[in-house]
Amino acid sequence: MRFIPLIVARPEVQMAIDEAILLARIEGKVPDTVRLYAFSPSSITIGRFQSVRHDVDLDEAKRLGIPVVRRITGGGSVFHDEFGEITYSVTASENLHPALKNVESSYRYLAGPLLDALKELGLDAGFSGLNDITVNGKKISGSAQTRRKGVILQHGTFMYATRVEVLGKVLRVSRLKLQDKGVSSIWERVTTLEREGIKLNRWEAYELLRQSFFSAFPMEEGELTDYELELAERLVEERYEDPEWNEMR
Repeated sequence: MRFIPLIVARPEVQMAIDEAILLARIEGKVPDTVRLYAFSPSSITIGRFQSVRHDVDLDEAKRLGIPVVRRITGGGSVFHDEFGEITYSVTASENLHPALKNVESSYRYLAGPLLDALKELGLDAGFSGLNDITVNGKKISGSAQTRRKGVILQHGTFMYATRVEVLGKVLRVSRLKLQDKGVSSIWERVTTLEREGIKLNRWEAYELLRQSFFSAFPMEEGELTDYELELAERLVEERYEDPEWNEMR
């Protein structure tokens, strides 16, 4: 597998890179790939089929200078805090491992290094539901996935110091969803490493995850190809900067 070192960029660029890797992998131009990245500025991504106006307080996001971009993966709305969150992304053939043939087991296999990293810190971490990782019963990571022509793209969050108060302002989490989780507020639902008493900066969190992924998968450090970069640039222009794509219902 190929590992792409940390890239810090705007949300439309990050989503375009993930899709470009997926398309290049489908065409057999690149190997299975893992990458870690961060958003700057802080951003919101929404799932492929979500209503942006239902899930995001657009006025508050605009006031805070937080752009909103739609993903090609499923799932709900996600706040990516430039001061406290790293995103992981894995693009791999379904033939990489038998666990990838099943949706639930594939989520857990590809997000396994995040769970390993949390346990390495001595935290009581585990999988919850289809695509969440919790610490002491609170969500610290969520993942989303899409599959095309036998290739999986899965990406997700790792909240080491996410500002939960900002998350609560810009994302609209329904009372019904909170009740389903047995909590009354986002503060009871979500946690971070910092809230669990472990304070890491971006580079410490990145190195923790990098080492965990290298322990889980046979990888070599590499870089994006010219083909992927050109494809990503085109996807930014044609999709991820397009208000029609980002605001569609």
